[in-house]
Amino acid sequence: MENSETLFYEYRDRFNQLLRDGQADSPETAALFYFLNRTGFNGLCRFNRQGEFNVPFGRYSRIAYRYDFAPYRDAFKEWTFTNSDVESVLLERKDFVYADPPYDVEFTQYSKDGFSWTDQERTAVWLSRHAGPVVLVNQATHRIEKLYRKLGYSVGFLDAPRRISCTGDRTPAREIVATRNL
Repeated sequence: MENSETLFYEYRDRFNQLLRDGQADSPETAALFYFLNRTGFNGLCRFNRQGEFNVPFGRYSRIAYRYDFAPYRDAFKEWTFTNSDVESVLLERKDFVYADPPYDVEFTQYSKDGFSWTDQERTAVWLSRHAGPVVLVNQATHRIEKLYRKLGYSVGFLDAPRRISCTGDRTPAREIVATRNL
């Protein structure tokens, strides 16, 4: 499919209108989100303070879209996908949790309300209480490492490729991988 800047912004406007109209759970909204995520700048997902998707157009010459998701049905039939505050997720003892909160960096405004240091702490503490296996990843800042170690996580590090950068810097980012109950 050809990548069209005009079409991207038309679809982004329609997506935001559906959100404003309380239709965030509609099939049309889901299809538009997939399109926007694949065609937006670097696959970024970001919402402004009004709750509107505000990622700019990605300048790709062509985009490979998947039209048939049937092969994934069996793999995901036992999974539950949620979009809610971490503390509202109901977990069973055997549930495996992979959590990837926003990086502990200055810019955390990927959603209407942002993601503060308090949110980082709440997420790490809540997951530390889960009896099942947990993998928690983040940028390897000093305070994230200190928090995860204080909560009893096993900590490792890796250099992860960066796909999103406002400066174009693609230097790998040092990440922390914290685990419990594995």
